[in-house]
Amino acid sequence: MEAETQTDIVVRPVRDVDAEALGRVHATCWHETYDHLISKAALEAVSPKRLAELWTHWAVQGPEFKMYAALVGGEIVGFAGSGPARDKDAPRFRELYFIYLLDQFHGTGIGQKLFDSVVEQAEGLYLWVADDNPRAHRFYTRNGFTLDGATHTEPFLGETLTEVRFVR
Repeated sequence: MEAETQTDIVVRPVRDVDAEALGRVHATCWHETYDHLISKAALEAVSPKRLAELWTHWAVQGPEFKMYAALVGGEIVGFAGSGPARDKDAPRFRELYFIYLLDQFHGTGIGQKLFDSVVEQAEGLYLWVADDNPRAHRFYTRNGFTLDGATHTEPFLGETLTEVRFVR
């Protein structure tokens, strides 16, 4: 689908009734994003149903949390979330938790719309992203983030994932 022909893009707050669709999209995005970093067996164990259960909780958090979904033709194709910092040594008070978008919609501007929905224009915040995710690194750099040198290795789907921290 070409960006110029996408006139039916809607970015709106996540609703509790979105949980099932968000779980499916979340699982697919993990497959598309991490297939070169995590084993096929680990990715096959990803449960859209379990992710939907998580979204049931995430959708109803307080006003300091911003959770948005992007829809094309009425179907959820991506999501983003930000909120209070989770790290004890956080360099900012707010954190961008995630932006995921189905591969087929990369380069359409939807990722930027999601980002803009959960981050204020000049807001200082930070995020963690897979070290080996050059597309995401370019996106965050374009949006004013810089690497601050912090890294950590996190458990992810029973394996480990090295992440780097970007700060703005």
